[in-house]
Amino acid sequence: MKLISIKRETKPEIRFTKKMGALSIKVTYIKKQFLNIPFKTLHRYRETYYGEVKDCDNISLAR
Repeated sequence: MKLISIKRETKPEIRFTKKMGALSIKVTYIKKQFLNIPFKTLHRYRETYYGEVKDCDNISLAR
């Protein structure tokens, strides 16, 4: 059994923009786990309305 593992999880989130209103997007989290307990998020990215993949840290949709 591994003590440290990395897990990728995709879940839908609701974001709001002025131009398009409420958007339901898929956000993927890459988390580091110790004994299946997540303790650190390594990276997160999202799929846009047009199918592009973007980093969540660079853009803030809700102002």
